[in-house]
Amino acid sequence: MPITFASYNIHKSVGMDRRRDPERIMAVLHEIDADIIALQEVDRRIGARETTLSRKDIDDSPWRLVKVAKRPRSIGWHGNALLVRRRYDVHEGEPLDLPTLEPRGAACGEITVEGTRIRIIGTHLDLSGLRRRDQIRSLIDVVNTCRRDLPTVLMGDFNQWGRATGAMREFSKGWNVITPGRSYPSRRPIANLDRICTTPHWTCVDAHTHHTALSAVASDHLPVVATLNLHKSAAAA
Repeated sequence: MPITFASYNIHKSVGMDRRRDPERIMAVLHEIDADIIALQEVDRRIGARETTLSRKDIDDSPWRLVKVAKRPRSIGWHGNALLVRRRYDVHEGEPLDLPTLEPRGAACGEITVEGTRIRIIGTHLDLSGLRRRDQIRSLIDVVNTCRRDLPTVLMGDFNQWGRATGAMREFSKGWNVITPGRSYPSRRPIANLDRICTTPHWTCVDAHTHHTALSAVASDHLPVVATLNLHKSAAAA
């Protein structure tokens, strides 16, 4: 059962040309055409934290929102939002708080895909690195202590340069850390900041950065994409 996941830091819809262009971000999402998408920096950080993406554009898209927002003008939590194919059933969404020196969080949702219930988490970790380890531990604890042992995909902007250094060492055996490629800065990427991590229920079939003429200018990050297969034993559980 292949499912395509994508993670995209949209930089509040402000591109490398310094223009805020939400329609351009939506165009990139249509280019990717992933089944499940984690967005970072989707809401403004001040005031009412209103979304930078039009709800109408999302309503007219192939995706629906997993509801995690606590503010009426937001679509995410600390800028993290989740989009899933409309044919998938969304059971619940939950905003997660992370230990931090600055506002950080994660969006968590449980959905059913082809008859199998899975968990998806989108996050944006600490820029300074001072609490990044604690934040990863907190997210892993959410997965480990949940009453349901669900196939889980955790993705987002980890703000970690090294593939297996620093905070990434917190992912213990059993977790698969997928680093699709250099994703920042978008014009000439040199850093592997964006990742997709999975529990043992999944096998990665393909992973890449989505580097097109449009994505190179739409945000300061490139989207990262992974196609995952859910093991038959997990699907049957």
